[in-house]
Amino acid sequence: MDNQGTALRISLAEIAALARVKRPVVSMWRTRSANTPAPFPDPVRVLRGQQLFDALEVGTWLDATQHGNNPQAAADMAAFARADSARTDPEAAFAAQSALITLRRLTGGPLQGLGTADLLDAADEVDPDDEFLYSEIEGLGQSAAAAAAQADQLVDAAYSPAAALEQLLGDRFRAGLRGQAETALADAAVALAARTAAELARDSAGGRPVFVDATAGGSDVLVAVLDLLPEDADPVVLTRDGRDPASRTALRRLLVHGARRRPLVVPKSGQFTVGEPAVHVAAYPPPGAPGLAPQDILADIENTVLQMDDSQRGVVMAPASVLTDALDNPRAAEVRSDLLRSGRVRAVVRLPAGLVPAKTRQALALWVLGPAHASVPIAERWTMVADLTDTPLTAAVVQDLVGDLAVSLGTAGLIRAHSMRFARVVPTSRLLARRGALVRNGAGPRSDPTAAEQAVRVDSLVAQLNDPAAAPSPLAVRVSLGHGTPGAASVEELLAQGHLRYVKGVRLAAGLPLADDGGARVLGPTDLGHGEGKGRGGAPTRRIDRLVLAASHPNARLTEPGDVVFVTAPAPSAMVDADGGAVVEYPARVLRISAADPGGLMPELLAADINAARSRDWRHWLLRLVPHATAQELRPVLALLEQERTAARLRLERLTELTTLLRDGVSAGGLAVDATIETTHKGS
Repeated sequence: MDNQGTALRISLAEIAALARVKRPVVSMWRTRSANTPAPFPDPVRVLRGQQLFDALEVGTWLDATQHGNNPQAAADMAAFARADSARTDPEAAFAAQSALITLRRLTGGPLQGLGTADLLDAADEVDPDDEFLYSEIEGLGQSAAAAAAQADQLVDAAYSPAAALEQLLGDRFRAGLRGQAETALADAAVALAARTAAELARDSAGGRPVFVDATAGGSDVLVAVLDLLPEDADPVVLTRDGRDPASRTALRRLLVHGARRRPLVVPKSGQFTVGEPAVHVAAYPPPGAPGLAPQDILADIENTVLQMDDSQRGVVMAPASVLTDALDNPRAAEVRSDLLRSGRVRAVVRLPAGLVPAKTRQALALWVLGPAHASVPIAERWTMVADLTDTPLTAAVVQDLVGDLAVSLGTAGLIRAHSMRFARVVPTSRLLARRGALVRNGAGPRSDPTAAEQAVRVDSLVAQLNDPAAAPSPLAVRVSLGHGTPGAASVEELLAQGHLRYVKGVRLAAGLPLADDGGARVLGPTDLGHGEGKGRGGAPTRRIDRLVLAASHPNARLTEPGDVVFVTAPAPSAMVDADGGAVVEYPARVLRISAADPGGLMPELLAADINAARSRDWRHWLLRLVPHATAQELRPVLALLEQERTAARLRLERLTELTTLLRDGVSAGGLAVDATIETTHKGS
């Protein structure tokens, strides 16, 4: 008889992800194998209209038939399937699995083979006060041994307990974990908060860095901070000493990652004390209170600020409707004004929408907390403000924004000396005087920079333009009359002769998550100058995680260095991918020159010929050919000229910005130009 309490179940979508194929492929397997000696397993249960299959039977079938693109499908099964109880109580199943993974991490060995009594003894030994895992394992009853075996499979498939637990958390949306799913932040938002916290910890007094998260169940930012710190940092983390499920989950997660954790007592009043130098991190609403109201979020932040001394810093991320936008609640508006008046809110940043996957239209905001300006009168204090409402939070943006925020705790002189990319200095009194939004978001133009900011930027631009290293170098290029004859051939001819190869683009599935860095570049029509992007050379780099790409598009091929990526509509356009390793998004495609026998083709000439083509019939494009020896001489010269073109574009951009700054600054009376330029007029 089927034991539904412990048996692993898997859906059709999960089978596709496990086998690294598209969802319709699994249905095709079922149909085509129906009348064969090895039919696809029948579903064992239907839950809310979804067919569920016995995971062991599916793994055996995949192994026997060699279907799919994952030869380790049977070994990886535990990472995609789940116990039947997870279908009706996903939070209980998640708690039990994460508890067993934590137990394996703390005991240092596999759990398989341990009976229920042995598992409870081990749990009692590592958690005698039942702070984070004993109850979860005890609640499994007689199914504990089977669940422990599955936990071992998860760890083995993911190669470490930490990776296995992160994989479970990454599945929070599909698994139905309400509190975790509703409050989860996108990777870019977590990276921004974590990098800012790590930067603030650099100036922290004392020995090892201390990070504090007083929210109910918060752990995303803390884990990201731990990953950023060097191995010898030996940080300490303080988290809420709570017995609620979210706090227990957070503690398990930190222990699995090897954190040195101390409990933080937070009574019902919300007031707590940290009596040492520390960096506070908080993301609102937290998993333990996904419905936290704006006034309660601000009250929590106020409790943090009230106990801070000058050795403590803080990074707070919450909905923009709470931290920066106009507030309808008078009590909430009063608390926010008091926080600004305290002088400890040193930076205010409005972030773009889309950083909360469960609420894609919601915008976030970030505050940096620190000591008040002790030597500055209250009326003269300032706050740094940045508006990124319409700026995608790419890796480069995060890096520059963190650089701006790092100086927010400095003196006025330090801030003036820093060339800001996003932030500007605003008198705190002006923020307090505003009855609506603290940041003028995308609905209106950005406030003009101050004269001091303009002067700093002008000095920086002049220094960059006068830098001898930026001056154009003499071009060591000489030409002489050639004696060759021009050659040309069509794409179709060159394909038939093997000098050229055609590679199709990939139709990327809708909704695939993009990565900020570390993934494969995505090259599509936008990157070649077509579409809704900024055009060739101006569109932000898109990346996709390689594991996501392999799972969703197992047959996708990455570009090789020298590949020419092209589109035909609305007009022919091409670029040379000098680095390779990119995924080409249809309708973009690739022409690849044979390394063994290029037949006179050069990537640079090939791309130029496509860009000059008028017809969209790409197979009949005429391509210029040059002898191999000539190509070897021409290629480094073209590379040098491209470097000079890039430097010239950068210099032109700086000259244009300098022109605008001087024109606007002098006309507004904020700048005066100290320069003597001799002008010679020629003529009769």
